[in-house]
Amino acid sequence: KKTERPKLVYLIHFNFSKMALHVPQTGIRTMMKEGTQHYSGLEEAVYRNIDACKQIAAIIRTSFGPNGMNKMVVNHLDKLFVTSDAATIIRELEVQHPAAKILIFASQMQEAEIGDGTNFVIMFAAKLLEKAENLLRMGLSPTEVIDGFNQAAQKALDTLPELVCYTVKNAYDKEEATKVIKPSIASKQSGFEDFLAPLVASACASTLPKESTRMPFNVDNVRVCKILGSGVLSSSSLRGMVFRREVEGTINHVKDAKVAVYSCAFDSMQTETKGTVLLKSADELKSFSKGEEELLEGQIKEIKEAGVSVVVSGSKFGDLALHFLNRYNIMAVRLTSKHDLRRLCKSINATALPRIVAPTSKEIGHIDEVSVDELGDTTITIFRQHDDASQISTVIVRGSTDNIMDDVERAVEDGVNTYKALSRDGRCLPGAGATEIELAHRLARFAETCSGLEQYAIQAFAEALEVVPFTLAENAGFKGQDVVSRLYAAHVKGESHVGVDNTEGSTGVKNTHEAGIWDLLACKFWALKFAANAAATVLRVDQIIMAKAAGGPKAPKQGPVDADDD
Repeated sequence: KKTERPKLVYLIHFNFSKMALHVPQTGIRTMMKEGTQHYSGLEEAVYRNIDACKQIAAIIRTSFGPNGMNKMVVNHLDKLFVTSDAATIIRELEVQHPAAKILIFASQMQEAEIGDGTNFVIMFAAKLLEKAENLLRMGLSPTEVIDGFNQAAQKALDTLPELVCYTVKNAYDKEEATKVIKPSIASKQSGFEDFLAPLVASACASTLPKESTRMPFNVDNVRVCKILGSGVLSSSSLRGMVFRREVEGTINHVKDAKVAVYSCAFDSMQTETKGTVLLKSADELKSFSKGEEELLEGQIKEIKEAGVSVVVSGSKFGDLALHFLNRYNIMAVRLTSKHDLRRLCKSINATALPRIVAPTSKEIGHIDEVSVDELGDTTITIFRQHDDASQISTVIVRGSTDNIMDDVERAVEDGVNTYKALSRDGRCLPGAGATEIELAHRLARFAETCSGLEQYAIQAFAEALEVVPFTLAENAGFKGQDVVSRLYAAHVKGESHVGVDNTEGSTGVKNTHEAGIWDLLACKFWALKFAANAAATVLRVDQIIMAKAAGGPKAPKQGPVDADDD
């Protein structure tokens, strides 16, 4: 009988986890480095971009108009902002979405060009994109929508001059300027516009260059000095400059002053090279110190003989120099900011000297009065000019908290920018949504005359303009659609000046021209142009390609250029 050989059983273990098939990348990802994101088509790119723009507009839409709500924003430096100013909100939010950034860039261009109307640009551009999304879902191509928007925008810009209801003929007239500045300030500080508008108009009119010079108005010539305490109604304006600091010496009031400005420290001169002095006796020490004192006294005596009664330094004052300045009855003022030093030189027509020498007659500045005053618990130094030829004016803003003063400062800056625009073009349009409804009414009739598919886009452009009166009414507590219907009914009858009335107990509409509510034509012109261009730019995007963010620490954000920017 044969013996059977034992059967060998082979156990083979397969590791399937390591045998998975490698799926190669396809399409654009094969060309890009790992981590690149790619979106294309209407669903992934266009609608996604439109949604981002609608979200950024929804944030600031409730802050539009005199009844707009404040936003509380805490930036990356833990600084708190409580404001309804769209430019400030957008700047501090640090938006990262590329499509939303396009709308923000458009609003920043409006801020640079006019200084007002930033909220309108973002809100209107987002509404255009929302209307465009409906047209794209209906089957229109982005090109057809863009063509229609461009035609509608051009028609609206051509129509604006026909709607002019008031023109500022003399920018030097403070009463005329106040009428136009008041609506701009009311949109930021409702309730204080009757007080702040004359202050801003007075400060701007006193610094407007004469017509003979043909120089444009410079917004930097109107400064804002914030002093904590009291209330907004205690604010004031003056010709000249105000600094929140005390004088260095004992002299604190000079009239009809001649001013010498030095960008260096006002102290005894230091040698460029180091030296060693060997003193063998007390007499040698006395004579050495005496020689230094005589040299400094001689320099200050020469300055006094040149007629100077006020010395301004961009750095410190030495104790010995202060002693001699007090002896010769010369006021000593220290300004640590080189920007303030430069503006003071411009204000008093002085030249900043780099070292301590007696100034010539051309280098000496003149000011009517230099004095030290106290507002609240803050000591201030005032350089006051009494005549109308002052190149710089200052608006002193008072308030109970820093946030209130910051918001008032933004309102003042908007008023100054409005004055700059009206000094170039004084034409005004009816405000409070009256211009937008009239444009929408005319564009709707224009769309009916067009035969192509662009008529739908023109009609959508007209409907998007309704967002301004709708939002104004909604923020004031009215039913937006009811107010828009009343406005259309009035404009169909030919009442082109009827706009939104935000006063409590009213019907929601009134004649804005009679009420003195006007918008500058230049502000509306550029806002419509930038918003239409931004919407067209977003609609032209059909692919989004985002590279992987670079590693390592982020580059530090550049700080404020101006020392006044807190």
